[in-house]
Amino acid sequence: MRYGPILAGVVSAALFGVATPLSKILLTNLSQFQLAGLLYVGAGVAVLPFVVLRRRKSPRKPVDRKNALRLGAAVLFGGCAGPVLLLYGLASAQAASVSLWLNLELAATAVLGFLFFRDHLGTFGWLGAAGALLAGVLVTLHEGTAGILPALLVALACACWGLDNNFTALIDAFTPQETTFAKGMIAGAVNLVIGTLAVGRFPAPGTGLASLALGAACYGGSIVLFIMAAQRIGAARGQVLFASAPFFGLLFSFLLLSEKPSALQAVAAAVLLGSIALMLRARHSHRHLHDHVVHIHAHRHDDLHHAHGHQETPTGLTHSHEHSHDAIEHEHPHVPDLHHRHGHGSPAS
Repeated sequence: MRYGPILAGVVSAALFGVATPLSKILLTNLSQFQLAGLLYVGAGVAVLPFVVLRRRKSPRKPVDRKNALRLGAAVLFGGCAGPVLLLYGLASAQAASVSLWLNLELAATAVLGFLFFRDHLGTFGWLGAAGALLAGVLVTLHEGTAGILPALLVALACACWGLDNNFTALIDAFTPQETTFAKGMIAGAVNLVIGTLAVGRFPAPGTGLASLALGAACYGGSIVLFIMAAQRIGAARGQVLFASAPFFGLLFSFLLLSEKPSALQAVAAAVLLGSIALMLRARHSHRHLHDHVVHIHAHRHDDLHHAHGHQETPTGLTHSHEHSHDAIEHEHPHVPDLHHRHGHGSPAS
């Protein structure tokens, strides 16, 4: 296996991890709404070249109502509410603790997917979610009673991002970069305007540029690198690499903010690592039916669902374009994705 994609995945996780302690530093000069807005506008700017390139290759067709609503929900929960809640929690807790709390997003995505989005959550999934919750409780104990409110705020942020992840996973009319651009520019602009009106002044130029650069690198750049890694080594392996982000957050919190690690944080990190491993093992298999559909998303030609042919992209590489699926009924191990959102007990679409 080539090491380039692995390095891209690790750097993606490191960039996202360092965002937490650096954001805590920037909060000394910005309100939570202002910083959230600048970070997401920066992310939108970072992926703009990929959006322009995509538009030149394939003109955008009209977006259907379902995809528009899903994108709107992703912008509202993931772009507007989530980052603001996170930064309010970060303002009054250690960055190291917030880094560990952030992996509640993994559990929130799984549980909310099971409850509201027809996801399967088997034994490994439930154990992983419980482990992530236990890790969060241990970190809260480390923070003491003063950490209860920040923990709740970060947990609410993770719930918002869990909803965002589930809505985004169902969007099949936009590429990941286009979705990121929409979240960044729309939600970022909304939060920036709210924050500026609330404090009555614009961010200082230096602080504003630093925040935009942080958003471009640690949000936009991280997303682009993750996609690059997933395209070469697969989404599952890419997610394993990205799951190291909280541990990079811990490391940079100790290095940049001189926060001292505690025994409870170390135990929580170990529990979190085990929880991630359990969540990533979650698979199930049953006979299921796929209806005919035409959509667009990143895919490979060796995943049992994309047998269409074309000349511009070699088989085996991940790429994105509009394509159709014939109706098919089959059985194979699978995870919740665009093609597998169904209940169980009988074949379902």
